[in-house]
Amino acid sequence: MSNNTPMLYDNLNVNEAGHLTIDGIDVTELAQEYGTPLYVLSEDRIRENCRKYTRAMSRVFREGSMPLFAGKSLCFKGIYPIIDEEGMGADVVSPGELFTCLAAGFPKEKMFFHGNNKTDADIEYALDSGIGFFVVDNFNELEALNKAAGERGIVQKALLRVTVGLDPHTFEAVNTGRIDSQFGIPIETGQAEHFLKAAIDAENVDVLGFHSHIGSQIMDSGSFCDQADILLGFAADMMNKYDYTATYFNIGGGFGVRYTEKDPVVDIEKNIEEIAEHIKNGCEKTGFPEPIIFMEPGRSIVADAGVTLYETGGIKTVDGYREYITVDGGMTDNPRFALYKSEYTVLNASRASEEADFECTVAGRCCESGDRIAEDIKVQKPERGDIIAVLGTGAYNYAMSMNYNRIPKPAMIFTKEGTHRLTVRRQTFEDLISCEI
Repeated sequence: MSNNTPMLYDNLNVNEAGHLTIDGIDVTELAQEYGTPLYVLSEDRIRENCRKYTRAMSRVFREGSMPLFAGKSLCFKGIYPIIDEEGMGADVVSPGELFTCLAAGFPKEKMFFHGNNKTDADIEYALDSGIGFFVVDNFNELEALNKAAGERGIVQKALLRVTVGLDPHTFEAVNTGRIDSQFGIPIETGQAEHFLKAAIDAENVDVLGFHSHIGSQIMDSGSFCDQADILLGFAADMMNKYDYTATYFNIGGGFGVRYTEKDPVVDIEKNIEEIAEHIKNGCEKTGFPEPIIFMEPGRSIVADAGVTLYETGGIKTVDGYREYITVDGGMTDNPRFALYKSEYTVLNASRASEEADFECTVAGRCCESGDRIAEDIKVQKPERGDIIAVLGTGAYNYAMSMNYNRIPKPAMIFTKEGTHRLTVRRQTFEDLISCEI
């Protein structure tokens, strides 16, 4: 294998034929059997990532603490039995995610319902489903939830979403912790105190703590520790003012992942230990009882478990400008480059042992100039029919896929211990018109 061939993850390798493998399986054979584009997910890797969180959180946080898988990163029926077996809860942000979770047989008491604009129908559906927790985003939702729960003669467990006003140094599109946000109620303006007071007075809502999410792709514990300081200060103040003691802190998303070699390696367990120590010290300083902690990892559970496979259509040379590789997918199965200019590691899986010295832009098949997977990267020079692999595509690819240009969504398979199985079938043309009258 060439030293210039990037292998970000230890479950990827190159076999004697010079082909990329995942969990020991030749990906070119997977492409031939299932077709392309194809999402490939390593179940082994997903379970390993789950255990990094469950192992650390059960060891260093108060009993009852656990990670909640953020379904927005990858929501389909097949993921939830794995998440349940690995001891995690589920964060759902829409009735569609809730329905998927229920259809997969996930325990409803371990579900947490998010969303900044839950409709009356959403609220009623979640209540009738017996969901464990609501994460209440705003005053209007609190009022609607209290009314709907009262009509059903139940008291619904809830957390209040508050914003702590932090900039975790992530990019704008995924920074949700600052004061001016459509998510949650800010602490700094004093509104969160009024929010809590209204929740305490709501007879049919049992507010058990606070939720705060400061953003995504956070690579160390520092921002989470700063967040904990603000939450603890607020919680201690509310305890002193209203004799209210929050039992739970949900500190939001998990850690970032490596998409390219320049991204740092994140030690998840070490970071969790640092957060726990910081929270314990903060509790001692403020006199606030140590809370049960939830986190909401999504990307760091599934991103590095995923590889997307495409077939090369060919090479197009624009003299004096650049070389293009065209593939049979693109923004329909991975819109993140179009949205965020997100960087990925790309290689020619059919020639993975060769030198990656061909500089090019990887373009998709849609009728959009912005339909690209990567720009100005180096790969092993392909020929028509070669399989291009994009690494780190387990999160926010299938979840954000679409049917633009009437392109069917790809199939998805699981790999596990050298075996593979279909978990999402490829869409057909008939599927594209199935809802049309």
